[in-house]
Amino acid sequence: MVVGANFVQQPITTYKQPRTNNQMNTRENQLEAFGRLLDIMDDLRAQCPWDKKQTMESLRHLTIEETYELCDAILENDLEEVKKELGDILLHMVFYAKIASEKKAFDIADVLNAICEKLIFRHPHIYGDVEVQDEEEVKRNWEKLKLKEKGEKSSVLEGVPKSLPALVKAVRMQDKVRGVGFEWAEKKDVWDKVKEELAEFEVEVEANNRGNMEAEYGDLLFSLVNYARHIDINPEDALERTNKKFRARFQGMENLIHADDKKLEDMNLEEMDVYWEKVKLSMNSK
Repeated sequence: MVVGANFVQQPITTYKQPRTNNQMNTRENQLEAFGRLLDIMDDLRAQCPWDKKQTMESLRHLTIEETYELCDAILENDLEEVKKELGDILLHMVFYAKIASEKKAFDIADVLNAICEKLIFRHPHIYGDVEVQDEEEVKRNWEKLKLKEKGEKSSVLEGVPKSLPALVKAVRMQDKVRGVGFEWAEKKDVWDKVKEELAEFEVEVEANNRGNMEAEYGDLLFSLVNYARHIDINPEDALERTNKKFRARFQGMENLIHADDKKLEDMNLEEMDVYWEKVKLSMNSK
C-alpha cells in the first residue's frame, strides 16, 4: 500500500508523559505509548539537527548494530536489557517509516497494515478454514504461501538475504528447503553425512590439497549445521555461547597471570595451560 499524492504531513503534537509502572499495560496504554513515540519522532525530525540529517542509508549500519546488541541481551537472558534494545530497534523502524512518509512513499500505518495482511494470509489455520496437525505443517504451509505470493517460478531461497553471515545463512537456507519437504527423514542419516564429510575432509588434509580442503571443510560445516537443526540446537547460538565461554576463560587466565606479576608473552603454552586449568576449575565450581 502506497500513500500517494493525497498524503498530508501530520502536524507536530505535544506528547504525553508516560504512565506510571503500577498502571495496567492495557491495549489502550500500549497504543498510547506507540503514539507517544510517533509524536517524539515528529519532534526530532523537525527540530534536532542530527535527526533531520539522517537517511535510510545512514541509519542502516546503526540498525545492524542495535540488532546485534539485542541478540547479546537475549543470550545473556537480561530481560531489562532486552526491553531497552527492543526500544532502540522500534525507534529505528519508526525512523525509516518517517523518512519514507516524507518521500510520499508509505507511512507507519502502511507498514503495520502490510504485515497484518501478510500474517493473516499466511495463517489460514487461524483466519481461514485450513486445518493443521503440528508446527511442521504450519512451516510447510508458510513456505508454500510465500511461493504463491511471489509466483510459482520464484525460488524458495529468495527470502534468504545474500549478506547474512555464512553460518546464519546456512541455517536459514536449510530451514527454507525443509519447508517444502527437501529434508532428511532421520537424524541418523544426517549424522552419517557428517561422518562422511569429515572423512572426505581428512583425505584432503592428508594430501595437503588446499583448494579441496576449503571446499570439504565448508561441506563439513554445512552438514554439522544440518545435524544441529535435527536435534533442535541453533548453531549460531551454540557457537556464540562457546565464544563467550572462551573469552571469559582466556581473560580469567590473563588476570591470574598478571596477578602473579608475569607476562603472557613471556610464557610458553605449557605454562599458560596451568593457569587455563585453574580458571576452568574455578568457573566450573560456580
